[in-house]
Amino acid sequence: MKFLRNLLASILGSLVAFMIVVGMFFIFMVLVGSAEDGVLVKKNSVLEISFVAPIMDYTGKDETDPFASIWTEEFGLDEILHAIEVAKNDANIEGISLTTGFLQAGMAQTREIRNALIDFKSNGKFVMAHADVYAQRDYYLATAADEVYLNPVGVVDFKGLSTEVLFYKELQEKSGIKMEVIRHGKYKSAVEPFLSDTMSDENRTQIKELITSIWNIMVEDISESRNIAPENLNRIADTLGGRTPQYAIASGLLDGALHYDEYENLIKQKIGVEEDDEVEYVGLRDYIQNSSKKKLKTGSDKIAVIYAQGEILGGEGGRDYIGQGLIVDALHKAVDNENIKAIVVRINSPGGSALVSDIIWREMQLAKKEKPLVVSFGNVAASGGYYIGVAGDKIFAEPTTITGSIGVFGTIPNMHELAKNIGVNAEQVGTNANSVDYSFFEPMSDLFRNVMQESIEETYQTFLSRVSQGRNMPVEKVNEVAQGRVWSGVDAKALGLVDELGNLDDAIAAAAEMAGLSDYGVRKYPKYKSGFEQFMEDYGAVKSKIGESIIQEEIGTEAYQVIKEFKEFTKQEGIQAKMPFSLNIK
Repeated sequence: MKFLRNLLASILGSLVAFMIVVGMFFIFMVLVGSAEDGVLVKKNSVLEISFVAPIMDYTGKDETDPFASIWTEEFGLDEILHAIEVAKNDANIEGISLTTGFLQAGMAQTREIRNALIDFKSNGKFVMAHADVYAQRDYYLATAADEVYLNPVGVVDFKGLSTEVLFYKELQEKSGIKMEVIRHGKYKSAVEPFLSDTMSDENRTQIKELITSIWNIMVEDISESRNIAPENLNRIADTLGGRTPQYAIASGLLDGALHYDEYENLIKQKIGVEEDDEVEYVGLRDYIQNSSKKKLKTGSDKIAVIYAQGEILGGEGGRDYIGQGLIVDALHKAVDNENIKAIVVRINSPGGSALVSDIIWREMQLAKKEKPLVVSFGNVAASGGYYIGVAGDKIFAEPTTITGSIGVFGTIPNMHELAKNIGVNAEQVGTNANSVDYSFFEPMSDLFRNVMQESIEETYQTFLSRVSQGRNMPVEKVNEVAQGRVWSGVDAKALGLVDELGNLDDAIAAAAEMAGLSDYGVRKYPKYKSGFEQFMEDYGAVKSKIGESIIQEEIGTEAYQVIKEFKEFTKQEGIQAKMPFSLNIK
């Protein structure tokens, strides 16, 4: 009987495995077929843009891989901008309908898309916008449109920017688990939540000045598009003048309050379609697939664009974090390729490991000895992100980029109080005076703290020297604007921390000029593994991702983010050159 049970189990297992293989082969054939078919864009079409997924600078998809889009929900900013530029010159695209809501993008990314939409209109085409609710970032993007409409029972959230920082000192005292902290920089407040239950004056000052600078840029842009004076926009924000559609229309924030079918009738009028006929919409994802086959820069000489995005953690790296592996490999490929005449490194990172930052900095130093190297800052290029950026010959930042944060810190978890409370005692034995340096179960010794502080100070001085060398500034001057302080792109330019205000295209154009190129193509690095490849290689990682998604859905995005941030702090190793706080500006 046992033999029969085992035989039956083996047969069933083989059948399941066979079905999985057949299923995967079927999916592969479907994807290959759909990739070859492409998307047919009919005449008199409207590009419908609705960002229903997070936006990254770069997804690193291999367009020749039919599995590239599996489990890759994110949009790539590079793909979005390319699609809008292709649509600008596409005779079949009459205009754009922007129907996004709750945009999941940083301020610099939002501004780049907004500028692309404004440029799209320069060819005589229209951009229309409609939403049920406009969060501030969504409204800022929508003001690139010729006309902005809202659901008659919707609301425009226009009140000025704010952010929130959580503090964990009391939680540590109650749980018995604390973070031991060593830092340099009076503004280096990444660790402040573990040391206090209230915000320091220095931290409050830098946050207020940072978000005020970003808000002023938003107001200037909206003022130009909506023809409303900046002082009036601030008055609208102070009085919540967009809280009802009627108020928003009266204040000039909107052109009208329409249900979607009424808005669609306006689209039909724009393209000359009868009210009873259908609008030929083409979705953004489909158009990205279609436009990816159209190269806008096709010269035989190339400029390499290397994307460094996410926290700096070390190792191989991926689309969500920066490791020295992929970045160093990309730099080597760009240097060794004779067709590549210049390099642009796009940085979107709050920083992280000081050691890995220095490794990448060194490789960029070596690369720029061979070819011009220009740096472009995205949403954030702070601490370690700024550290590697100063290796460039020239730095571009968006006005809304968050940058600077020249400072370092170290955090080490300690659970002595928890261990004592639950009856756990740890005893150490060593051979030499310093062989037992630190235990999670014992209070940090003065000797160990002094050694760590010495290392922090040495790393900070190295950071200052890297900036001094890269920006051609005296160390004393760098120290004045350092101390962990964060700045907007506008302020960073005024302080000499960046060279120019501009986007990635501006950085590429500068690199081309430095290399003496007028006709050139762009080659992007690195290429990331597709979701399917990761699934086949590491089923456990996919399970973890699915589990995270379920938890986030159950407890909500904000609560999940708190848990995630606390978890990330406990996982940090070594000295950190990282942005002084996690900012969710809203």
